[in-house]
Amino acid sequence: MHELSLLKKGSAGRVVRIHGTDSISMRLLEMGLTPGVSVKMIGAALLGDPLEIELRGYHLSVRKSEASRVEVAGS
Repeated sequence: MHELSLLKKGSAGRVVRIHGTDSISMRLLEMGLTPGVSVKMIGAALLGDPLEIELRGYHLSVRKSEASRVEVAGS
């Protein structure tokens, strides 16, 4: 298992958990990053931040620091 922020472009995984209990962690959950959901790394902006991921049929942009709170399993 590793952080969502470490997924390579085109690779996928499944959310295991969100680390933390603050407002950022709660916002990630509200945006659909819940345990069990499949995610795919679409890519990153030119300087590597933000990251674009696909989940639940839509694309979501998150900061790399936020993605590092999301633990994923898979490739």
